[in-house]
Amino acid sequence: MQIVYPSVSLEFAMKEVDLMKKIELAGRTCYKSEGNITENSCLGFVRMILKNNHQSVLEHASITARFVCDRGVTHELVRHRLASYSQESQRYCNYGTGDNVVFVYPHWFDGGTMTEKDTWQETMEFCESQYIKLLEQGFAPQDAKAVLPNSTKTEIVVTANLREWIHILKLRTHQSAHPDMRLLMELFVNELKKHYPNLMRIINEYF
Repeated sequence: MQIVYPSVSLEFAMKEVDLMKKIELAGRTCYKSEGNITENSCLGFVRMILKNNHQSVLEHASITARFVCDRGVTHELVRHRLASYSQESQRYCNYGTGDNVVFVYPHWFDGGTMTEKDTWQETMEFCESQYIKLLEQGFAPQDAKAVLPNSTKTEIVVTANLREWIHILKLRTHQSAHPDMRLLMELFVNELKKHYPNLMRIINEYF
């Protein structure tokens, strides 16, 4: 059994200036002001459209992220329909070989009591043992997966346009969001700030 922490990485990330130039080029079509584009005009243009709440222009820019998290979190994530998803399949992936089943620490684990931690780990060990036992009895992975819990690690690649990501982040970083989802989205925000510091600073001004 392996246990990992949730993580986030950006896939095929465009340079920040290229992402913002794409937004500017599309957006200036509305005003027929393409002639005003300069090497550094995209930053001011993006700030202007956000200030004017012209959010549809943001849909021309998309971001792809890879999330490593538990299955329970992805059940919430895929409810956002204006996105594309490719997720690790428990039907086709056989976890009965190699490092066996991988689980993700729940948000409360580091601050939990020894009893709480032991209870969770013992439960994961039991689920893993029953999964492997079913495989050994001849069950296919797609059938043995029935005993795997929500804490089972999965990977999911998500592509959404910038407007949809802003919507997702507003909902999923809110205090009312599930703590495991909120933790994952905070990791995502950190990645966005690392790759798109100026863009994220502008977004924070208006959202």
